[in-house]
Amino acid sequence: MKRFKLLHDFIVPGLFIIYIYAVFKVILFKFGSINIVFLWQQLQRVTEHPDTIVYHLQLANFIPLKSIMQNIQGLSSHDLVNLVGNIVIFMPFGGFLLILKGQKISFRGMLIRSFGFSLCLECMQLVLFMGTFDVDDLILNTTGGLLGYGVVKLFFKSKKSGG
Repeated sequence: MKRFKLLHDFIVPGLFIIYIYAVFKVILFKFGSINIVFLWQQLQRVTEHPDTIVYHLQLANFIPLKSIMQNIQGLSSHDLVNLVGNIVIFMPFGGFLLILKGQKISFRGMLIRSFGFSLCLECMQLVLFMGTFDVDDLILNTTGGLLGYGVVKLFFKSKKSGG
C-alpha cells in the first residue's frame, strides 16, 4: 500500500510535470532550449507591434481537415511525422490525467481538457510567433489525448476484470 501511495502521490505527478515540460519544449521550441529571455522579448514585440498578430492570423489555418488532407496527399516523411506526432505527443496527457484523477474523469471531461490544453499551446504559438495556429493541430492533439485516455481506461478495466 505504501508503494502505491508513493507512486500515486509523487512519481506519477513528477512524471506528468516532466511530460508537460517536454510538450512545451517540443511544440513551442521545436526541440531547442527553453529560453525565458527570448519569450519575454517575443511578448515585448507583440505589445510594441500588435499588428503582427493580425499578420500571423492571416497565416493561420482555420479550416478543419485542410492541412491534414494536404499532409495525407503529399505524405512525405515530414508530413507523416507531423500527423502522427501531433497525436502521439498528446496520448500521455490523456493517460496521466486519468491516473491523476483516480479514474474519475469522463470522456467529455477529457475531451474538454485535451482541447483546452492544445488550444492554449496553439494560441501561445500565435502570440509568441513560435509557429502557426492550425485548427488541425487541435483536432490531432485532442484525438491523441482521447486515445491515451482510452488506452489507460481499457488497461484499468482489464485489470479489474482479472485480465
